[in-house]
Amino acid sequence: MEIYINQSDREILRAKARRQMELAQMERNRKLTKMWYDHNELQGERPMIHLEMETFSHEILPQRMSCQGEFARIVEKQILDNYLNQELFDDDRVTPDYYPLEYDRWFTLFGIEVKVQHTSNLSGSESLGHHFVPVLKDLEDDYHKLKQSDFGVDIASTMKKKEVIEDAIGDILPVKLITSCLYAVPTQMLVHIMDMQDMMFAMYDYPELFKEMMGRIADDTIAWYRLMEEKQIFLPTVAGEPLGQGTWCYNRTLPARLDRPFVSTDLFGFMDSQETVGISPDMFEEFIFPCYQKIASQFGLLSYGCCEPVHPIWERCLSKLPNLRKISISPWCDEEYMGEQLRGSHVIYHRKPSPNFLGVDEILDEDAFRAHIRRSLTAAAGCEMEITQRDVYTIHHNIDKAHRYIEIIKEEIANCWQK
Repeated sequence: MEIYINQSDREILRAKARRQMELAQMERNRKLTKMWYDHNELQGERPMIHLEMETFSHEILPQRMSCQGEFARIVEKQILDNYLNQELFDDDRVTPDYYPLEYDRWFTLFGIEVKVQHTSNLSGSESLGHHFVPVLKDLEDDYHKLKQSDFGVDIASTMKKKEVIEDAIGDILPVKLITSCLYAVPTQMLVHIMDMQDMMFAMYDYPELFKEMMGRIADDTIAWYRLMEEKQIFLPTVAGEPLGQGTWCYNRTLPARLDRPFVSTDLFGFMDSQETVGISPDMFEEFIFPCYQKIASQFGLLSYGCCEPVHPIWERCLSKLPNLRKISISPWCDEEYMGEQLRGSHVIYHRKPSPNFLGVDEILDEDAFRAHIRRSLTAAAGCEMEITQRDVYTIHHNIDKAHRYIEIIKEEIANCWQK
């Protein structure tokens, strides 16, 4: 891809950059920024709310995008992503007063290229699913395929992008180099090169070899962090940097300025292990958690979990992570149990409501959704709570329905929330 923006696309981007800055300068964003800081420091007044748009953006972005060039469209999409939540849904997402740009970095587990097979609808316009082509079948027979992981950072390409974007919109919207959270998902990377069934059998058939492999994943991940420290590309994760799972890093715990280069323990990290829901807590503790615990020790603060239920491994594993600040309470989680465990703790109850209410029926069942949210608010009473709606793949092209969805959450918080 050529890193270039032509004159026509430049004018389009400048108009959208002006719109982002206009929204960013509203008093609403100053207030929400303070609320996010207080929330992540366990001093919030109410649950924070975010509707993650990425999974249904195909219903939102096409009619709002005008650029023709490939790189210009990437920039345009980022600008729209920066402000459309405020413009369309009025949730608690802050519109930044800058254009965020991350360093180009990569990590290829064991040097194995991930291959994906896709399937689409008849017109080819929409993906209906995908399948990762396995490279590892029998762990013992294929162990020789596990080479040193390949990882790095391309500073030159990053600075080229920064230069081109600044030339186009920098006088309107500053371009800010950022580091999003350190994202570590070992079991997800593993099932991208090994069928989940084969991964499960490998723990039984070759327990010591499997543990060795997980240890290598931890060591390679940490080696990647050391490289980024050496390259001095780590930047503070204390403001609007993405934390994964539809949330942000705002905090006063981690350093915002240092008289030395930042290291991984100065940063926020994220981990999950959705792929191990089929094993027992005993097996998770024996085969998976040592790798996760070792990597987690490299972070200053940690956010944990995606769709997997965390309650089965809370007491024996996750509760032992001293830097844990947020934990995902998914639709498959025992939310009452986790409310009891997190009440009065230093860990945020990060609730992910069921996406079915917004994403399945064309007409929003307000009464059913209110009951769903009310149950979560009751379960999390006494906790620091956050609500992120994720995994909605269609809103049936109905922005008003999504906006109303957020209004209902706000109304239920006003009526029912007790901290």
